[in-house]
Amino acid sequence: MASVTAHHHKRKVMVVADPTRESAAALEYALSHAILEGDTIILLHVENQTNAWKNPIGSFFKWPPLPSLEFLEALKRACEIAQPKSRVQTERVAIMEGKDKGSLILSHSAKLGIDLLIIGQKRTLSHAILGNMSGSLRGQDTADYLIENSKCTCVGVQRKGQNAGYILNTKIQKNFWLLA
Repeated sequence: MASVTAHHHKRKVMVVADPTRESAAALEYALSHAILEGDTIILLHVENQTNAWKNPIGSFFKWPPLPSLEFLEALKRACEIAQPKSRVQTERVAIMEGKDKGSLILSHSAKLGIDLLIIGQKRTLSHAILGNMSGSLRGQDTADYLIENSKCTCVGVQRKGQNAGYILNTKIQKNFWLLA
């Protein structure tokens, strides 16, 4: 009897990799629930080339900065251990002044022919209450923008506690709770 993976179309799965809790949850979800044997895992890190001092509060809540090469190599090794039969590659792109992260991720995923895009998603109280009130990126977080505008399936992932699972968002399924 042939294995299930023998009939599986090998996909390119991109995970947006940042040194944040949301990104860690997205990668954890991808490795445990979305990646199939033989898929190619692409870890995409968007480096901000604008002045970091403009947002000192935002950087306060992130992990201590690691050089992006070390950070990506550590994530790559973790993926290779978790999914030994999948190919893992890293991509780094720089965001320049006046450009937005969402558009850069979309163009890079289109260029690479990505089949599934996974991004960590932060939910704030104001976002939960007000929702998306604008069609522009200025009114959306990057994950919402990618979910709505990606040509491939895009999943926004939010971790719900240590053992409470994930809240997943796609273009057609909002706030789907996956128990893990």
